[in-house]
Amino acid sequence: MAVLTPIPAASIEAPAPAPAAAAPTASGLACSLQRSGSLWQLGIEAQELTSAIGLLADQLETDGDDTRAQVLGELEAALLAEEGNKAALAAKADATCWVIEHLRGQAAYRQQQAKRLTDLARRDAGRADALEESLVFVLTQLQPSSTRFSFPNHELSSRKSSAVVIDDEEALDPAWLTVKTTSQPDKAAIKEAIKAGRQIPGAQLLSRRTWRIH
Repeated sequence: MAVLTPIPAASIEAPAPAPAAAAPTASGLACSLQRSGSLWQLGIEAQELTSAIGLLADQLETDGDDTRAQVLGELEAALLAEEGNKAALAAKADATCWVIEHLRGQAAYRQQQAKRLTDLARRDAGRADALEESLVFVLTQLQPSSTRFSFPNHELSSRKSSAVVIDDEEALDPAWLTVKTTSQPDKAAIKEAIKAGRQIPGAQLLSRRTWRIH
């Protein structure tokens, strides 16, 4: 039977503490940035690179030649990183513009298709109504008193309803008329008044900038 020999506590060595992480420098930040495929991340990277380049430019005022040479090297690396970031950002923005144009073109095509399908549906409904009128006319001519017709797979039934038809609205007594009053802001007049320097309580003039992809 194997005997387990206890290990003295003094012989157990504690693991060495991990070295403290060094504080990131401006050059380290510029060199460690990773370009991602996200337009948002590329924009964040551009801001971080701008800050890093500014910090490096401030460090050029040091008197030490060795330090100045090192900062110059780091600044050159940061500028190269910024150039690459600008190229990646431009490419991503260009690709995004293509997607926007593609989606808008697809939306326009689908609107055209929707209009075409709406027209086709209207025509089909009109043909169905015309056929129904012809069918009812033939059947009621044969059986004028019938209100229901049964067939092998379908049934045609009718019900009575009443509706008021106005032949001449002007001939009606005012007691039979309902008056509706509506109002809406005159935005054109309000805009001109505010431009002229007037204060219009309850209204303000907002300036907007619109963008268009060419």
